[in-house]
Amino acid sequence: MAKGYGRPPMSRKGGKGGMGGMGMPGLNMDMIKQAQKMQADMEKTQAELQEKEYTATAGGGVVSATVDGRHTLKALTIDPEAVDPDDVEMLQDMVIAAVNEAVRTAMDDMNSSMSKITSGMNMPF
Repeated sequence: MAKGYGRPPMSRKGGKGGMGGMGMPGLNMDMIKQAQKMQADMEKTQAELQEKEYTATAGGGVVSATVDGRHTLKALTIDPEAVDPDDVEMLQDMVIAAVNEAVRTAMDDMNSSMSKITSGMNMPF
């Protein structure tokens, strides 16, 4: 190598070149354990939430929709009084409203549960 060019060679015996040590300044074993616990808690909570069911109604309760935590429609109940052949559009709107509200409820529950897990974690990332 020409004189004055490049940088000095890195030592292979524990010198400060390269990654050295843990590789990420400020990241210690407690933080790693905390992150692993948080990940395990999140996976457990996510599995539990996917099995839960959420029900919402529309039209004063004449239409009821139930979804699971995967946002799959599991049940739809329509009171026969809500069926008006001259106003099918209103029934369609009530079905859409009930399903959307049930999905929103499921999403809110998931967001709330996940934020409980991550709150208080003092992670540098």
